[in-house]
Amino acid sequence: MADAKQLEQTLERIDGRGYKAYKDIAGRYDFERFTLLIDHVQADPFAAPSRLRAVVPWAVADLPEAVHASPSRARAARDFLARAFRRAAREEQDVGIDAGRQTVLERTACLFTEAGVELRFTASLPAAGRKILGRKARELLCDRLPRIVRDAAEAARLDTGALLRHCAAVEDQVALREALAERDLVAFVGDGAVLPRRSGVDDRPLADAIPWQSPESLRVTLPTPNAGEVTGMGVPRGITLIVGGGFHGKSTLLNALETGVYDHVPGDGREQIVADPTAVKVRAEDGRAVSGVDLSPFINHLPYGKSTSAFSTDLASGSTSQAAALQEALEAGCRSLLVDEDTSATNFMIRDERMQALVAKESEPITPFVDRIRQLRDRLGISTILVMGGSGDYFDCADTVVQMQEYVPLDVTDKAREIAATHVTGRREEHETDLEAPRVRALDTRSVDPTVKQGKRKVQGKGRDHLVFGREDVDLRAVEQVADTSQVRAVGQLLAKLSDEGGTVADPPAWLRERLEGAEWHRLFDKPDGDLARPRVFEAMAALNRLRGARLE
Repeated sequence: MADAKQLEQTLERIDGRGYKAYKDIAGRYDFERFTLLIDHVQADPFAAPSRLRAVVPWAVADLPEAVHASPSRARAARDFLARAFRRAAREEQDVGIDAGRQTVLERTACLFTEAGVELRFTASLPAAGRKILGRKARELLCDRLPRIVRDAAEAARLDTGALLRHCAAVEDQVALREALAERDLVAFVGDGAVLPRRSGVDDRPLADAIPWQSPESLRVTLPTPNAGEVTGMGVPRGITLIVGGGFHGKSTLLNALETGVYDHVPGDGREQIVADPTAVKVRAEDGRAVSGVDLSPFINHLPYGKSTSAFSTDLASGSTSQAAALQEALEAGCRSLLVDEDTSATNFMIRDERMQALVAKESEPITPFVDRIRQLRDRLGISTILVMGGSGDYFDCADTVVQMQEYVPLDVTDKAREIAATHVTGRREEHETDLEAPRVRALDTRSVDPTVKQGKRKVQGKGRDHLVFGREDVDLRAVEQVADTSQVRAVGQLLAKLSDEGGTVADPPAWLRERLEGAEWHRLFDKPDGDLARPRVFEAMAALNRLRGARLE
């Protein structure tokens, strides 16, 4: 193995040469306290940065034993070390790491291996035009990088108290989420939580926000291994309405619950807000593609007798897209639906008595959600949390009604039931058949193609809402539970792997689940990339369902 001195000599030798001479430094180097691996060297100064790894032996890292006490603690520790690397490199514009923001995801930026702590990062190698600045590269890689690695991965240089608090917070969130099923709950909001965010583009907690205070009738106490017993509002399984006037916090609460499928960093304000890990937000999405989805429980009797039992379109309407999103979520294993009236198609959600009187059911293909929500609960065991500010017709089927009043939650279930009894709507339920679980569609993997030309693939994540996959641009703006661009990149790589299967995959959700739920899911990928984060099956399937060329049937 070459050592740090040889790397210095190579950089001195290629100083002033054409940029492609940087290829000479690719390889493995033994530094005093870690091993540096230069896996990929950028082709020119304007290409994507070079990819490197630093492996710090366990004896050198000397991390507290507590970080290995549980899988959740180990994940949190890896997240903490990646963030420590980013802080240590904050003065280095040419060095970067994928360390995340408010959520604690399983990332490839930091791994625990048999050899030690492995940090994966990028470096933009310095140049003047297209000429190598070898001496500057030597200063970066051989002088400043060792300090960054030591500050990020050696316990003696870390704030171990903060590390252990980070691990404890994540372990507690996992415990709270696991306790939901035992208590027949679908979500939990801890007292004192801070729900509002600073803005639509800044996910940090809003300063001076009103802390959450649970209604007494819905308050529950759940155990955690580190914080002890935690009190807060338990959202029971079944049908829960979130009501209230505009700007009083309805959608803010739903947003906090939809991000409750992930763990959050200490101080985020949402670190004691958890939700059923299978919860999926569904919404309308005009113009999306739909492939082979059974929409018949919600849309049927189309003009000219067109069947909807395996419906496909390249340009779905709002109601069609929302029905498809719901069926696709159930197909992928969702047990809890999250719905906001503001992002829903009105005709999918409700058809009132007056419209029923004017337009007969035989002339209306849509069976509204209000007429299926009880069957989802009673026949399929699917819970729903629904933000509803415009229609009281849902009072008839709600198990729990929470009113948000100036960001303060009130349990108004009894009042809503009284109103439903005294103000009878007169509308008729319009479902004609009993609801059944949607079938799982098979995928023709030959229709999932990441190639742009012979032998060249293109898979890129551009923000949280855009996946470039081969010649297709996949719009993920309506897939609101994507937490990070790194998840989009991982989804793209997974779909590329799926395309390699050849022929037919009978159960795509099961195929994805088998690969994502393994402890070493990162080994799925051919290159040691450090910019991937584990997605859920639901978001991976959502991307697959939006590939216009994909054939599912």
